[in-house]
Amino acid sequence: MTGKERIIKLLKKEKVDQVPWVPFSGVHAGKLKGYTARDVLQDKDKLVESLLEVKKLYQPDGMPVVFDLQIEAEILGCELLWAEDNPPSVRTHPLAETKEIPCDCTIPSKEDGRIPMILEAMREMKEKVGDDTALYGLITGPFTLASHLRGVNMFMDMVEDPEYVKNLMKFTTKVANAMSEYFIEAGMDVIAVVDPLVSQISPRHFKKMLHEPFAEVFDFIREKGALSSFFVCGDATKNIEPMCKTNPDSVSIDENIDMAKAKEITDKYDIVIGGNIPLTTVMLHGTQQDNMKCVVDILDSVSHDRLIVAPGCDMPYDLPIENSIAVQQAIRHTEEVREMLKNYTAVEEDIHIELPDYDALEKPFVEVFTLDSIACAACTYMMGAANDAKEHFGDKIDVVEYKYTEKESIARCKAMGVTNLPSIYINGELVYSSIIPSRQEFIDKINECTVALNN
Repeated sequence: MTGKERIIKLLKKEKVDQVPWVPFSGVHAGKLKGYTARDVLQDKDKLVESLLEVKKLYQPDGMPVVFDLQIEAEILGCELLWAEDNPPSVRTHPLAETKEIPCDCTIPSKEDGRIPMILEAMREMKEKVGDDTALYGLITGPFTLASHLRGVNMFMDMVEDPEYVKNLMKFTTKVANAMSEYFIEAGMDVIAVVDPLVSQISPRHFKKMLHEPFAEVFDFIREKGALSSFFVCGDATKNIEPMCKTNPDSVSIDENIDMAKAKEITDKYDIVIGGNIPLTTVMLHGTQQDNMKCVVDILDSVSHDRLIVAPGCDMPYDLPIENSIAVQQAIRHTEEVREMLKNYTAVEEDIHIELPDYDALEKPFVEVFTLDSIACAACTYMMGAANDAKEHFGDKIDVVEYKYTEKESIARCKAMGVTNLPSIYINGELVYSSIIPSRQEFIDKINECTVALNN
């Protein structure tokens, strides 16, 4: 059975010979050939060359062509902040100061922005590896795209003007359908609707505002003859069941979610689940043995039907090649690897972290714990809320970000007891976990903390 057959049969609820492996290599693919993130996201030849290296080294059953949630936003007027080792992040929001709904004439065409380059890369990858590898086309989900356009005001709108949110998402749903169609025509077998910000809202808001748009997108993908995945980042535990009710063929989750508990829900709806190897603590900073042990633990924790093993999200640029190979080996040769790990002992680095004396603070201290506010959309908007507060209060508050991609920040998370990313702490106390506050709500919370300090 080829990898492609394995993925397609699994998503069609048929039996397969082994658990599939899908490395979401993203810009890490460029690292394999010495290219930057900007190189592979702007140059078709460098992108294809890098993807073929992923195919050669990691031997995936399925693989994405591009992992960039800013493609549509860039075309629709968002300015991007580019990095050499991460996908770009959204820098400006064209609807931040207006509640206009873009007209249908602005829906990206196949000739707009970087779409022509991406479609050409997809067609070339289809020709070169498409017979035995399932190819994934990743689009930006309707909610995250709406947030890219509107900015942090989106979260206040959900409370104060839900009709505007619904209307804006009608537009972004049309964009999602258009992008899906382009990618399917280019030969993509699976369309992954990637929407990190789904983890930042309540099930009530999901049912009220998100169910219909996502159900429409998955129905559209099915009608066009492709398979689908609902890809979410962050602690979306509370929304796994609402996500299943939109009827995707699969759900992809990250390390913030308990795989066994999530699979109980996805099994109930006969939906495949994928994930959730930790990106930083295991894949980026761990050893080969750490990665093997993680995969074996995942395989031991759940039944192997309706299961894909994959990274929790876009793989870090600097991820060691040997760690991804170790993951692949653990999936393909689980019992041999299990034998190799008999004497395995996890080794933790002894990094001393000195926490602030929170009781002695003279002004509110806002600590934002993120995966990386450049690479992670949910983290971008959480950090955006903190930056807005800093702009409002100026020197009356202190704001700092701790990125989970850095070893010292991982140690700080452990010392602080941080369990979910992104999270905001004020004066050492957790105030927001996987929920992005509206601007006024956050300002009010900081004012409360200021009063508490003064008393």
